[in-house]
Amino acid sequence: MSFLMEKGSPWLQRVVLFARNFFKHPKMLGSLIPSSRFLVNRLLRQVDWRSARVIVEYGPGVGVFTTEILRRMRPDAVLITFETNGDFVDYLRRTVRDERLQLIHGSAGEINTVLAQLGLTHADYIISGIPYSVMPNEVRSTILTESHAALSAQGRFLVYQFSRAALPYLRQVFSTVEVGLEPLNIPPASLFFCRP
Repeated sequence: MSFLMEKGSPWLQRVVLFARNFFKHPKMLGSLIPSSRFLVNRLLRQVDWRSARVIVEYGPGVGVFTTEILRRMRPDAVLITFETNGDFVDYLRRTVRDERLQLIHGSAGEINTVLAQLGLTHADYIISGIPYSVMPNEVRSTILTESHAALSAQGRFLVYQFSRAALPYLRQVFSTVEVGLEPLNIPPASLFFCRP
């Protein structure tokens, strides 16, 4: 049941895969290297790990957040990740072995459909690093409204971005949005802690 990363998957392999995809899709990744441990720790401090049973992640990439979420979460919790990049999906399927992980090769806009298919009624936390400021308006609107609908009343939408451009979009959907900054990341990351 516990998280296991396959042997032969060193940090360098993650960085190379991430960098290669950055050059293919720079607007979708926003950074040449994966998130720093400082960013991961800062964002995940917002999670109440004792009570969180359904956690969703948008854009797991090479699994920097994914592996840490799996390490911290309850044995009976589930992590659902949405990734549109086939290279990252293949990498995660090869390297992350954990029965609590549901890896979806598809859009975050499908969150409520996927929750229903898994017999789940809501998400306790959604963690998102996908680039809201460069998405088509319709895609962004769908993802944010579907995310709002998917959260429990006490749920939280935890977002990291590499600019503050997403803030107005988040404020259109969520009643409360707290803003933070993690300078120890390349580039520095803006953080948004949203409540429905």
